[in-house]
Amino acid sequence: MFPKNFLWGGATAANQCEGAYLEDGKGLDIQDVTPKGIVGPRTEVPTEDNMKLVAIDFYHRYKEDIKLFAEMGFKVFRLSIAWSRIFPMGDEEQPNEKGLAFYDAVFDECHKYGIEPLVTISHYETPLHLSKEYDGWVNRKMIGFYEKYVRTIFGRYKEKVKYWLTFNEINSVLHEPFLSGGIYTEKEKLSRQDLYQAVHHELVASALATKIAHEMMPEAKIGCMVLNIPIYPLTPHPDDMIEVMERRHMNDFFLDVHVRGRYPGYMKRYFKEHKIQVQFAPEDEEILKHTVDFISFSYYMSICASADPNQGEAGRGNLMGGVMNPYLEASEWGWQIDPKGLRYALNEMYDRYQKPLFIVENGLGAVDELVEGKDGKLTVEDDYRIAYLKEHLLQVEEAIEDGVEIMGYTSWGCIDLVSASTAELRKRYGYIYVERNDDGTGTLNRYKKKSFYWYQKVIESNGEILHQELK
Repeated sequence: MFPKNFLWGGATAANQCEGAYLEDGKGLDIQDVTPKGIVGPRTEVPTEDNMKLVAIDFYHRYKEDIKLFAEMGFKVFRLSIAWSRIFPMGDEEQPNEKGLAFYDAVFDECHKYGIEPLVTISHYETPLHLSKEYDGWVNRKMIGFYEKYVRTIFGRYKEKVKYWLTFNEINSVLHEPFLSGGIYTEKEKLSRQDLYQAVHHELVASALATKIAHEMMPEAKIGCMVLNIPIYPLTPHPDDMIEVMERRHMNDFFLDVHVRGRYPGYMKRYFKEHKIQVQFAPEDEEILKHTVDFISFSYYMSICASADPNQGEAGRGNLMGGVMNPYLEASEWGWQIDPKGLRYALNEMYDRYQKPLFIVENGLGAVDELVEGKDGKLTVEDDYRIAYLKEHLLQVEEAIEDGVEIMGYTSWGCIDLVSASTAELRKRYGYIYVERNDDGTGTLNRYKKKSFYWYQKVIESNGEILHQELK
């Protein structure tokens, strides 16, 4: 049984849905120069082939979209604030009032329908100037810029937002330093020293934001957010188990610092063996002690690991590759589908930290076809998405029965948006179809998919209909 106060909803990110990339004083961010997503090269300036410049035009259509979310029954809507709407360059003294006013309007619209905003402060949207001028989070000055930004938005929205996340998938900086940390230096040229110094700066900034939030908004809840991919040993060989343990440490490290407020022993060993000397400012150790109220995470898939590089087939994952699991099917984009892995991940995290958990991303990216429904209206018969979400939500329910405290669930891309990994729109996640194609054509009209009505019933029944056969 899902608890009565369970927060059902959906998730987006500003860079993937807002568009209006230069409107009302917004500055450029790193997404404006990555027209092909993570997989493609950066451009010097924004180019017409960048889908994110318009995206799905949420900036002008947010009232229509939030009304649709309300129709589904959303209790919570996860969104991000585009940092460069508030501070266009990132290092200004004064914020951009028009940017602040936009999010005021969005939050007011949410509250009109009784929807709680869940706000990600930094979601792969580092202002481009901070990336180019300071090399992103490699530079300690970023902590000060971030502090000014969080104080500004906390002061402005403290009456409107009670759930906050500091960084989206903070652990992804190890895999995609430009996307995640705004680090302009090419990945191949980054030393481990630079990378882990950037990680340290982000962890200090996150703890500082938590401290400030607790001071300015005592009633608010602030969480961290990580990319969670369970790692299974490919075989029962002890070497594979140790390989899994060591790979897991690279992820657990971020949660350990956020929840326990200190660097774990295994990372100190890693730094020693790799001759990494993370520079701490005198105040850092104390700042890190300001720990989060809850843990949030994305979950799309699991991977396997092997100590033998010749074993298993390499798979593609959400920023983190691994070995393919021979027992699991995969999506069109090579992401293996593992609902039970979500139950496993929930139990594992709760056992380790005893903190409330929030699933803030989970979903299936697929090519959808717009067709005429029985009522003559355009729709998408996305039974495959319904099946995927149903199987995952049943495992969430199992975890609740296991005794895991789960605050809520926001499926990723509750409305179609531009993919982060490939910057495509044909890779759709939403309950709402947005008529726009990868060549930039389309009306931007919104259409309810079959999954829209299914999720509406899930929320209305507080998960009870998950036990019914799909029709």
